[in-house]
Amino acid sequence: MFSSVLVSEKALSDELSKQKVTPSQYDFGGVGLIQMPTGRMAAEGEFSVNATFNEDYYHGALSIQLFPWLETTIRYTQVPDVLYSNDPNFSGDTYYTDKGIDVKLRLLEESYWIPETSIGVRDIGGTGLFDSEYIAMTKGFGPFDATIGFGWGYIGNRGNLTGTNKSSSVDCDRNTGYKGKGGNVDFERWFKGCSAVFAGVEYQTPWDPLRIKVEYDGNDYKSDFAALRTGNELKQSSPINYGLLYKVSNWGDFKLSYERGNTWTLGFSLATNFNTLKSNWRDTPKQAIEDKPDMADRKVDLPELNKQLAYDAGYKGAKIYIKNDEVTVVATQTKYRDRKYAHNQAGRILVNQFPSAKTFKIIENTARLPTTETDIDAHKFKDAVQHNYINANIEDSTKVIEPTLPSEKPDWETPDQWNYGFAPKLAQSFGGSENFYLFNFGINGSAGRWLTDNIEVSSSIYINLFDNYDQFKYKTPPDGTDLKRVRTLVRQYVSDNPVRVDNLQLTWLDKLSENIYAQAYVGYLEMMFGGVGGEVLYRPMNSEWAFGVDANYVKQRDPDNLFGLFDQEVNFDPDSGRFYRAQTGTFTGHASVYYQPNWFDDVLLKVSYGQYLAEDRGVTVDFSKQFKSGVIVGAFASKTDLSADQFGEGSFTKGFYISIPFDAILPTPVTNRGNLAWQPLTRDGGQKLGRKFELYGGTDARAPWLNKPSTTK
Repeated sequence: MFSSVLVSEKALSDELSKQKVTPSQYDFGGVGLIQMPTGRMAAEGEFSVNATFNEDYYHGALSIQLFPWLETTIRYTQVPDVLYSNDPNFSGDTYYTDKGIDVKLRLLEESYWIPETSIGVRDIGGTGLFDSEYIAMTKGFGPFDATIGFGWGYIGNRGNLTGTNKSSSVDCDRNTGYKGKGGNVDFERWFKGCSAVFAGVEYQTPWDPLRIKVEYDGNDYKSDFAALRTGNELKQSSPINYGLLYKVSNWGDFKLSYERGNTWTLGFSLATNFNTLKSNWRDTPKQAIEDKPDMADRKVDLPELNKQLAYDAGYKGAKIYIKNDEVTVVATQTKYRDRKYAHNQAGRILVNQFPSAKTFKIIENTARLPTTETDIDAHKFKDAVQHNYINANIEDSTKVIEPTLPSEKPDWETPDQWNYGFAPKLAQSFGGSENFYLFNFGINGSAGRWLTDNIEVSSSIYINLFDNYDQFKYKTPPDGTDLKRVRTLVRQYVSDNPVRVDNLQLTWLDKLSENIYAQAYVGYLEMMFGGVGGEVLYRPMNSEWAFGVDANYVKQRDPDNLFGLFDQEVNFDPDSGRFYRAQTGTFTGHASVYYQPNWFDDVLLKVSYGQYLAEDRGVTVDFSKQFKSGVIVGAFASKTDLSADQFGEGSFTKGFYISIPFDAILPTPVTNRGNLAWQPLTRDGGQKLGRKFELYGGTDARAPWLNKPSTTK
């Protein structure tokens, strides 16, 4: 009996100590309760799209768990009762829109005695609407998650920890303005102003889809933007907020909350995890090795071999060299990001076609630049395929080395011909003054032909199908800026020209030495600029580091003339009735450093210094993280010698992007990627030239990043 009681008590103890509440999103985006954050972190790679709506605010947010210890959130908030600008000619009836970036860093992981503890900053570099700093601690007790925290700024405006007499100031004398034109990080006001304790509990009910949230709010809403701007006080009848969360599945949930004792809020979240994202491929069946001695002397059908290498193994545009007991294939890989699949398919094909060969060499190229050489030992390869030893592995038979191109004439060469393709193209921006969402969607058709082994002529034509850029009414200078309009003429290029030649250029590419690649180009280089330029890249095989320099002389293309360039700096825009300046000729280019640290896996850092299209000079920093599926999430910022007033709203160029490998979402392996980019505003400072081909991406196989093998397969 005594023993039975001990077992029951232990089982009950284990049950109570077992965490049952998984992290969920709060109103502002990121893991939290209702209006208050918690100390919890989502699973690494978790990506969620969140939206909440009430009569005072519309919140929309993207949140991603970059690392187990780092949560980042991008948020837009619209204020329904407030217009973006008092000038209807500038912003019409667009609601006031606030852009914010939040970061939360985990300090302590949860243990038996210690709660999961995190520190966070909300609305970094924003306009002060919701900027806050906080420390939150969360502990699980079976189906309960309890949180207590300390907040400053917006979260702490109740001021129950502040010694300052709140009656003298609704925000305890915290400076809630913003520097320059917004977008700057204001460290001086962090952890200042009103401070308050907040707390809450999240309860996982016995019915799995349903959770209940209750919290004590650290904000009293007396200094809230909507209240101060409209003069209508946001009354708080109660500091207790109540919420229900209904989880539809792992991909989404709905939220309903009753806040401030008088306001209903409705919301939803959609989620996926970039670490676990994968697709079940229906791939080309692997050839079985035909071990027939009488095949050794047969004549190989080289056109058929070329076809098999292209469609089964993904090696297209092949040159094939046959020399004694060695066969060399020079081609471009277009099917497998993870080259071990390509080597497996190609090895089987070559072993069957050349049963007496001892070595197969696959020299991979991109834009006819040789990047790697994979030597396959035929005997070891057959042993691995036929599982002739324990833990047989195809990679035991392969060795990747510096490529050496054959000097003799190939036995087979894929005939040169025009290559062409079509792809949908979406360009978009969020949070603008004229309209919250601006976009253009169309079809991009491209074609190219190699004139020699090193010279290519290429072109692309864009057909615009849908856009709302007629609402892009940027007038120079709407905010006091007077830069050359190197990007803000986008409406004239997009809406006024439904069919346009985006690119028409002649390009020379070559590998100058073992580790040095180069290119030169001339023509219409992108939608808005034409000119001449070149690039040199130093990239050793399998190195963490690479170094590059590009230099260009460009002129701005005239949107009213298909092949014309601006010859006058000052021009008149009849739509706005104003004069503006165009770029009639400038040098632009950058020296760049690329770093993939071995000690910080799945991260790429790019830093470049140089001159931009508007003749401003400065630094661009680009940081990206790759998840196990191959999805890449990155952020960039360009800070130049322009002051915030010269640059205009936003103070400096910044943006985010997501790159999704198609083989993670499609049922077939491909090396193509889809890219989604986000910039809060289109401005003219800190803008780089868009180039058709960049050497770092083109030589990716030397230290794979874009084609890094997925670990979810």
